Amino acid sequence: MKAIYSILFSIIAFQSYAQFGSIFGKDPIIHLENFDKQRVHWGYYLGFNSLDFKIDQNRLADEIVSENTLGFNVGLVGDLRISNHLNLRFEPGLYYTQRNLTFPGFDNKFDALREVKSTYIFFPLLLKFSAQRTGNIKPFIVGGVSTALNLSSNAKAKDDNENNRFRMIPWTNFYEVGFGIDIYLEYFKFSPSIRGVFSMDDELKRDNDPNSPWTSSVQSMSTRGFFINFTFH
Repeated sequence: MKAIYSILFSIIAFQSYAQFGSIFGKDPIIHLENFDKQRVHWGYYLGFNSLDFKIDQNRLADEIVSENTLGFNVGLVGDLRISNHLNLRFEPGLYYTQRNLTFPGFDNKFDALREVKSTYIFFPLLLKFSAQRTGNIKPFIVGGVSTALNLSSNAKAKDDNENNRFRMIPWTNFYEVGFGIDIYLEYFKFSPSIRGVFSMDDELKRDNDPNSPWTSSVQSMSTRGFFINFTFH
């Protein structure tokens, strides 16, 4: 049995070496040579996100603590070639995340803690600037704007934090900037990337009570963070 495992491991290791050698080797075999000459092409992505809140408060107020967790992303890619080094991209996707807010001034943890679970549908419109392709790799930078619908905003709820319900506005605008690398494999193009995302809006919907201990000290609360996406074309 050990001999069988050793043989299988050797085969997998050899195939992996051959594959990556054909990409990063000194004289690589060129894959998908005409792929980027397409006027339009499609793809999909899977990934992770880490989103947080940037909170601006009144100077005299005690600090609200925001703790981020790891979320996940899934979406589609539509790519329009403008020139050899410039592409217009539309990347709608579903992003799930959770942020934990701890509010000061409460002895009861139930009152102090709010678990803000958010499910966003992002609609980004981006420009991708690519470097010259070298062998089977091509670095790029990407930037643009997006709008997102928060399906978990609770914006229409009449209850507020007094009833343990945290509320946010449903639509938010963002700007995004990041970088990545296109890797041309034998049958498809693989593009890992990392992107920072920053809200341009105050996303907090205030409590009904203007003196609310949860929201009265907040001047603005906006999302910021980063995405790591693995795109397949």
